[in-house]
Amino acid sequence: MGRIGIRRGRGRSRDTGIVVHPRAGDRYMLKNQAVSWISKNLFDNVTYTVRNGLNKGLRRRGGLGWLPFESTDTPDARFWKQLDLTGKVVYDIGAFHGLLTIFFARRARIVVAWEPNSRNRQRLNENVRLNAFRNVTVLPYGLSFQPMQATMKFDPLASGRASIDAGIAGGAEAEVVEIRTLDQEEGLEKPDLIKIDVEGFELNVLNGGTRTLERHPALFLEMHGADPADKRERVQAIVNRLWSLGYRDIRHVESGSPITPENTATAAQGHLYVRAG
Repeated sequence: MGRIGIRRGRGRSRDTGIVVHPRAGDRYMLKNQAVSWISKNLFDNVTYTVRNGLNKGLRRRGGLGWLPFESTDTPDARFWKQLDLTGKVVYDIGAFHGLLTIFFARRARIVVAWEPNSRNRQRLNENVRLNAFRNVTVLPYGLSFQPMQATMKFDPLASGRASIDAGIAGGAEAEVVEIRTLDQEEGLEKPDLIKIDVEGFELNVLNGGTRTLERHPALFLEMHGADPADKRERVQAIVNRLWSLGYRDIRHVESGSPITPENTATAAQGHLYVRAG
């Protein structure tokens, strides 16, 4: 599912909602780095009731959700606010600190969250416990197209960008993590909605979940890539795969445009909401 720190192209901080535009220049980079540093070093262990955004009224540790104003009103935030999750089973693949996990938990019947990075997972579990949610299961590994052990690299100030994708991964720290496949998972209720935000491994998750996707649960995917050209290539491959799985209602969340294999460049930035159609 945005990030602390800067990503190439148009990006959004997971903690702050700050939008960074292409060609915005060094001032945006410096501002976002400063916000990340403040969030990490001054408020990382502060526990509070969130006063803005999707999690308003929920308890959280770390970040700047204690600020008494809405930091942003992005298309994806508006999307989540209007989506009816009553009685639904939601899979959160790439849960980070659980900001969407706890949003889902307040609305859905069951939430299953995958987060292989131990630092992120600790904060995810803290945020679930702070709200006493009993409908959330947190799984300590990632998902891809085959089981394996993988090295995840990340910047401590931007652990939301932790990745095992060699084309995207970067940072001074590394952790060996366990990877499984979605079709390997047993004993879970079938999903109604799957959110996938795994820093470049979105296609691999789809390829490891063919049987799970036969039922055509709704999907919400964030697009990633090392640069704009790489993003265009990746979104083309993702849409082609979705099409082959029988998904025909593919929407670019930011623009509202319908996406087919013929116009995937429209969706190279942002998110896709996908249904069978």
